[in-house]
Amino acid sequence: WIGLGANLGDAAQTLRHALQALSIHPDIASCQASGFYRTAPVDAHGPDYINAVARVQTCLAPPALLDLLQEIERTHGRQRPYPNAPRTLDLDLLMVENETCSTQRLTLPHPRMHQRAFVLRPLLDLEPGLVLPQGPVQNLLSQLADQDVFPYQG
Repeated sequence: WIGLGANLGDAAQTLRHALQALSIHPDIASCQASGFYRTAPVDAHGPDYINAVARVQTCLAPPALLDLLQEIERTHGRQRPYPNAPRTLDLDLLMVENETCSTQRLTLPHPRMHQRAFVLRPLLDLEPGLVLPQGPVQNLLSQLADQDVFPYQG
């Protein structure tokens, strides 16, 4: 599971390009994407984000998949001038099956995804019955009513 977001430039087009890059990569067997959603930044400033989630089937181990995601980000001009800065593209590795990992570089499952409506709502598009370690996605999303998530109409 991969979270996608962007709030600089043509964000929706950037997400489409990132999904295309994932879908044509030789080590990714399939790439299924949620709908796109418009959300306000969480713990940050800047324009609204366009967000989505993708479910991929891959033979890549989590660190190698993270390398691929960061390369796609770099291709789209991603810079990291300060934490939570506006982004041309943000690709987050959310979960890899039932794997857990906690290193300086990667934590699986993503430690804050259950607190982010912009992740939970697109997850429901792809797997309505999905259960995270913190509980069913639908229940977790209902606890985040203060985080607006609107279908993207672009």
